[in-house]
Amino acid sequence: MFAINTHPLYTRHPHLFPSIPQPFRDNLEAYSLELKNICVTIIGFMTKALKIEPPNELLDLFEDIGQVMRMNYYPPCPQPERVIGLTPHADGGALSIVLQVNEIEGLQIRKDGMWIPVKPISNAFVINIGDISEFCNSFEWFDGRY
Repeated sequence: MFAINTHPLYTRHPHLFPSIPQPFRDNLEAYSLELKNICVTIIGFMTKALKIEPPNELLDLFEDIGQVMRMNYYPPCPQPERVIGLTPHADGGALSIVLQVNEIEGLQIRKDGMWIPVKPISNAFVINIGDISEFCNSFEWFDGRY
């Protein structure tokens, strides 16, 4: 697993970032900026769906939002029935944008009390609404305030 804070910039631990080799560092920079743009776009659509009129505080919350990029590598396992995996959990943030790049079915969603594998789709992102977004959705919104 490789994990790094990517936004806001001051959370990156700047003393570590220069030691990441090129061109990976430039690619990481460009990719994290595009993910931030996707996140802001999705949140914008969510505010429209919730009928939050501009200016709204929800979208403003994401201007300097924290972003963590994590890459997991799951090598082939000779005894897959013995794999424990990660502890079942909810995503605590606002949005999780997941890209599955191979056929490994590691991602699962919980529906009706059961964990269901998410089959990887080539060149597609899985967007998961995290706990913070669900919390925001539970309020009644009036003129951008709750």
